[in-house]
Amino acid sequence: MVDRIEDLYAVIPAGGVGSRLWPLSRADAPKFLHDLTGSGHSLLRDTWDRLEPLTGPDRIAVVTGRAHRAAVEEQLPGVPDRNVFLESEPRDSAAAIGLAAAILHRREPDVIIGSFAADHVIRVLPVFHWAVQQAVTIAREGLICTIGITPTEPSVGFGYIKKSAMLSIDGAPEGALVERFVEKPDLDTAKQYLESRDYLWNAGMFISRADVLLAEIEANNPELHAGLIELAEAWDDRDRRGPVVDRVWPKLPKIAIDYVVAEPAAEKGRLAVVPGHFDWDDVGDFASLAKLNSHGRKNDLAILGENARILSDAASGIVVSHTQRVISLIGVKDIVVVDTPDALLVTTSEHAQRVKGVVDALKLTGRGDVL
Repeated sequence: MVDRIEDLYAVIPAGGVGSRLWPLSRADAPKFLHDLTGSGHSLLRDTWDRLEPLTGPDRIAVVTGRAHRAAVEEQLPGVPDRNVFLESEPRDSAAAIGLAAAILHRREPDVIIGSFAADHVIRVLPVFHWAVQQAVTIAREGLICTIGITPTEPSVGFGYIKKSAMLSIDGAPEGALVERFVEKPDLDTAKQYLESRDYLWNAGMFISRADVLLAEIEANNPELHAGLIELAEAWDDRDRRGPVVDRVWPKLPKIAIDYVVAEPAAEKGRLAVVPGHFDWDDVGDFASLAKLNSHGRKNDLAILGENARILSDAASGIVVSHTQRVISLIGVKDIVVVDTPDALLVTTSEHAQRVKGVVDALKLTGRGDVL
């Protein structure tokens, strides 16, 4: 059991297509709506389930696209209607998280918000909850806090956070200031980061008093801040909300929260980090999905999909089947096969990151029917 954090509001940004998981992840069925781990629940539902003990069901908000509202509410029957914040179109993470902060701050001026992506896999929940509790304690002191993941390997697929001086805050013994953010490194640099123990993976989790977060947005992007405040002022008025959203939202600057909040706050010494010692993955491509998935494993082959019909002999990798087709794999290593009714992907784990290029090519050639 974990004690609820009375002043915390959890925010789940549920956006992004997950183009490196095409053709499984589509615009109308992005990866957060899929069960990618064999848990029996979507990534979105799993996210809700690990946050609910910290906040209760009435203090979780979801920011998602209008097209996904029905699916989100079906998967999260406990989410209050007033806590589903709909985007008319994607405007990146600063707008999504900033919108939630502005609305919740208007409803509850002293609220602390924690932003947790809808499409991450996290295990060892008591350790996750402890990290969030520390981050909230730090946020109460007026700092913005992120949770960085303790690296388990020299990954070149994640950005990194470099820790600075340790904080001295009761209730947050592992908290430290952030010196800087580092873009995805090459392998040799990643090995150095792992050995130094001063670097954490950037998981994009942010915990802050809403007023502090909004002040940082105002300092670094006044145009975005002004739009968010205008939206928040109209949000809880049903008659005003629609026209204001249609007018203001499409004009908001499209920028990631890392650039408009996290990095500037770190430069000012106002960003802290708590290490997360739990298992974490952002399921960025099929190679990472193959690694973390053990459900349905046959020898070295991970299998996803109800009623998948797979025959394998000396094969390894992952197969995702959403058809009744029989798929036979013989003597292939680190294979990736994704079979859907209208598209088939065959690649290898080594080239899994290149799937996004297929999506880009399909857009250029006007094949939006399979996106």
